[in-house]
Amino acid sequence: MKKIAVIMGGYTKESAISLESGKVVYENLCRKEFEPYKVYIFKEKWFMKDKKDKEYIIDKCDFSVKVGIKRIQFDCIFNAIHGTPGEDGILQAYFELLKIPYTGCNFNHANVTFNKKYCLTLLKHFGINTAVSIFLNKNQIFDEEKILKKVGLPCFVKPNRSGSSLGISKVYEKKDLFNAVENAFKEDEEIIIESFLEGREVSVGVFSFKNEIFVLPITEIISQNDFFDFESKYSGKSQEITPAKLLPNVKNRIQKIAKKVYNYLNLSGISRSEYIIVNGNPFFLEINTVPGLSEESIFPKQLKIAGISLSDLFKDSINFSIERVKRKS
Repeated sequence: MKKIAVIMGGYTKESAISLESGKVVYENLCRKEFEPYKVYIFKEKWFMKDKKDKEYIIDKCDFSVKVGIKRIQFDCIFNAIHGTPGEDGILQAYFELLKIPYTGCNFNHANVTFNKKYCLTLLKHFGINTAVSIFLNKNQIFDEEKILKKVGLPCFVKPNRSGSSLGISKVYEKKDLFNAVENAFKEDEEIIIESFLEGREVSVGVFSFKNEIFVLPITEIISQNDFFDFESKYSGKSQEITPAKLLPNVKNRIQKIAKKVYNYLNLSGISRSEYIIVNGNPFFLEINTVPGLSEESIFPKQLKIAGISLSDLFKDSINFSIERVKRKS
């Protein structure tokens, strides 16, 4: 049987969500074909846990683990880490060097999608609607007048490389802009300031399965908070309607654009992208290439309505990843 390392944790506040996602993956891997292992990646240490919760340190030289006199080498890595280093290309590049198969998109595509500046710039080139935006880094002069003249009020201030809405603020008045910028800079050295889009927010799962690209039923997100922030996502303070109640032409438009975005970004594996519908037209917000897989997450709920099991999807993702490495050899 193939030995699968289900990696979870990560270096950010999203680690708690990743642990839930990793647990779901571990529990849904077919035991007739796979021998799964729980592997935890934190800043302090990388380790594997056995069924009795005993820890074994991962050898970073080859990502193996020694258990007694036996050394375990993994046949594939199932990536369930949200944020850095699992969603931004860092671990993907590491596994590429070691020639170990891993699920999801490759390192350069992960880096582009996790970086809002790169992702938005690329998709604008292909004609995808996005909000008006300005990019700043810590070395730039902060010019409030210039910023607000371009994006207007209200506006959103976001870290350029961060997930789960960490460090995001919605700004209504000029006097609050500076504090919002400072807050975003706590998460990343680069930030993006976007114009506010008035409309309905939706989320769309897109993934590769049996060599075809599938678009899942759309979810509408109605937050009880001012926007779909961290609390709304993970504390039950949002209403998620799947499938979303949309006019057929709007639904078709969103699904076509979501599939185009997946192709334009040259992705593989699973993804979930977010849009605001303005007068029937979808505006792209962001994309997650390691979306949440916990029982409360959007992607598994969409998958269930589509009639595809997590076990089948995970099996296909692993086999595709192994074949991808074989083709390169």
